[in-house]
Amino acid sequence: MIRQRRHPAATQRTVRLEAFTDGVFAIAATLLVLDLTTHSIGKVTSDAEMWDALAGMGELLLNFVLSFVLLCLLWMVHVQQFEHVARADSVLIWLNNGRLLFVVLVPFATGLITEYQEYFAGRMAMPVTFFFAILFGWVQWQWAVHRRDVMLPDLTEEQAVGYGRASLSALIIGGVVVALSPWIGSAAFLLFLLDGVLTRALGGKSD
Repeated sequence: MIRQRRHPAATQRTVRLEAFTDGVFAIAATLLVLDLTTHSIGKVTSDAEMWDALAGMGELLLNFVLSFVLLCLLWMVHVQQFEHVARADSVLIWLNNGRLLFVVLVPFATGLITEYQEYFAGRMAMPVTFFFAILFGWVQWQWAVHRRDVMLPDLTEEQAVGYGRASLSALIIGGVVVALSPWIGSAAFLLFLLDGVLTRALGGKSD
């Protein structure tokens, strides 16, 4: 993806922060597939047995797709927001590091919900991990808005707040997903399909 940086005065620190973040997201997304590659299909002697074995991986595949799509959405928000960030101070960097801490935990949490979904902790691992990743992203943007004159010089206050509502929408949905996951498991993540609708309802930008 070629980024159209809207602010030409981005510092080298900001550019390096973006590159590091992109790399962490890429590694986390790649590690997700390890559960698929290490899963043993077992011995098969016919096409029918092969299809049965693949069908038995349905939940594993579903959780992989869910986590991959949600990681992509988190990364897209990061790309959209950093098109406007001209400077990054130490607070912004550490908030970004906090988000990446939970991003790199996504493959582990996805494995837990697949293997141990019958236990409360197993069902909660993935939704809680995504919730905190979203939370750190939202707080990071709020900090940038707080220092808008330095960090977001090409945005008005109204525009900056509008972009933040997309993260707020995801945070609200993430909280609901955490609340519902003990009862309906991974199906709670389907609520993220409403993200665009909620963002528009909050008056923010969903593109």
